[in-house]
Amino acid sequence: MSRIVIAPDSFKGSAAAHVAAAAIARGWTSVRAGDALTLLPMADGGEGTIDAFAAAFPLARRMPTTVTGPDDRSVDTEWLLLPGATGVVELAGASGLTLLDPLLPSDAHTLGFGQLIAAALDHGVSRLLLGIGGSSSTDGGTAALVALGARLLDASGSPITLGNRGLADLVTADLSQLRALPSGGAAVLSDVTNPLLGPLGAAAVFGPQKGATAADVETLDANLARFASIVGGDPDVSGAGAAGGAGFGLLAWGASISAGSSAIGEALGMPAAVASADLVITGEGRFDVQSAAGKVPSYLTSLASVGTARVALVAGLIEASTDGFVDAVSLTELAGSSAAAQRDAEDWLVEAGAELARRY
Repeated sequence: MSRIVIAPDSFKGSAAAHVAAAAIARGWTSVRAGDALTLLPMADGGEGTIDAFAAAFPLARRMPTTVTGPDDRSVDTEWLLLPGATGVVELAGASGLTLLDPLLPSDAHTLGFGQLIAAALDHGVSRLLLGIGGSSSTDGGTAALVALGARLLDASGSPITLGNRGLADLVTADLSQLRALPSGGAAVLSDVTNPLLGPLGAAAVFGPQKGATAADVETLDANLARFASIVGGDPDVSGAGAAGGAGFGLLAWGASISAGSSAIGEALGMPAAVASADLVITGEGRFDVQSAAGKVPSYLTSLASVGTARVALVAGLIEASTDGFVDAVSLTELAGSSAAAQRDAEDWLVEAGAELARRY
């Protein structure tokens, strides 16, 4: 009997992490029914962060809240209250990419994310964990800061328009009325290490994923640079470019940045689980060069490197070297196309689990 830990991230737009874990497990068991399986669905600060913490803390309470979405429509979402009065807030549920159709690269904003943080503060949390993956905007987190009390003004002293477009008119950034951090601080759970500006920054790397053209990227980056020069702070800090620059904005509030996957993994007891496993199966929708920069697969291979467990990968699409894994399965290759893999993701995840088990 082998001990198998199944710990994927979500396959964004196709399967939540807990759905992916269960599907892989079904496939594995269909081939190797005698193995001991432990399912620990993961997240790295993006979509699924609240679900991962809820699984780790059965006494956690989901706190429903209605906020303003990234295109000004109302969004019914939630934050999570952990035992000990820690609040977990997920940007994706309030200001996420999946909430926009069509995409609005210059106008999408993070106001709802800030409103969700404010709701947790109003409840009296003693600490905040802020998952910021899956953002729809490139506003530097400025709208979230507005929701927390910042005044961002143009030359006439009027509030600027929310979103990146409004940053072109920014003249004054008054942060003196920002709400105080909770007593235990606020930790930003970031899945990327990009700086705010430049060829590796928020606009250049993530803007095209949000519908930005090459010309848009130049404007988005210039507007973020204007914000950074006015508010101060270091735009080159690792993670400042996360979530369209929301990492930078939250640093201006006084938050700190840490790797989301490790913080969530610690909460789930992942180090001990990996230490006692023979094989760890992880995965995500797209495995690419960014996956090595703090995302779930790289976190798990790092944990396994200090013990005897081996790590296998399941991904919707594989675009980078898998040398760090004992085996790897692409859903796109199994299904014959990316469209087919996304359309029937759960079925192909079952097949991926079975294929790994056959080759184990």
